[in-house]
Amino acid sequence: MSAGKENNQGIQQHRIKSFVRRTGRVTVAQKRALEKFWPRYGLDYEPSQLDLMKIFGRNAKCILEIGFGNGELLVTTASANPQTNYIGVEVHEAGVGHCLLKLHEQLLTNVRLICNDAIDVLSQQIPDHALHGVNLFFPDPWPKKRQHKRRIVRPDFIALLGRKIEAGGYFHAATDWANYAEHIDATVTADPAFSSCTTNTAKRPETKFELRGKKLGHEIWERIYTRI
Repeated sequence: MSAGKENNQGIQQHRIKSFVRRTGRVTVAQKRALEKFWPRYGLDYEPSQLDLMKIFGRNAKCILEIGFGNGELLVTTASANPQTNYIGVEVHEAGVGHCLLKLHEQLLTNVRLICNDAIDVLSQQIPDHALHGVNLFFPDPWPKKRQHKRRIVRPDFIALLGRKIEAGGYFHAATDWANYAEHIDATVTADPAFSSCTTNTAKRPETKFELRGKKLGHEIWERIYTRI
């Protein structure tokens, strides 16, 4: 598994990360999955564009999920929509290992995983207009004011999505932090590439972080923005 962070000129990118790479315990089963199933489902990070047609062996709509956690939602969604291709991006190896186990159990062929910073993946690996949608479910809210600069949703991030999502595609975001919800909505609607904000009405499995937020009494905020 590769975790390179250089751009096309080989210059190290210096920016504030939206995540902290935790060194959580990787179980024996997850470690085995990383070793055995990564060659089948994993895509190593390289600062060059992916050939999605070659990777999936077909021309189909492609959805990218940022920070898929343990992969339960990604696997369930991909299983229910075999006609769609999915790319999951996650920085924590334990979650990647768990997801690999689930992919192997269900023998899914429409999912690939990348263990790297999503900004690097979008900037360097995803061709322009190659995605039909991007899902960002319950990202780290960085709730303290001094931490807001670490939030992944910033004007430059939304502009990047605007280049990678095809016309008629979408950006789907959800959070359980009211302040972050206001920030996401203001940031996305300020970009002329996105419009037609709608509340998500589709039934989807709840994520681990969503359930944690509900236990804390947080209201769930969810929106879908259309790429014009």
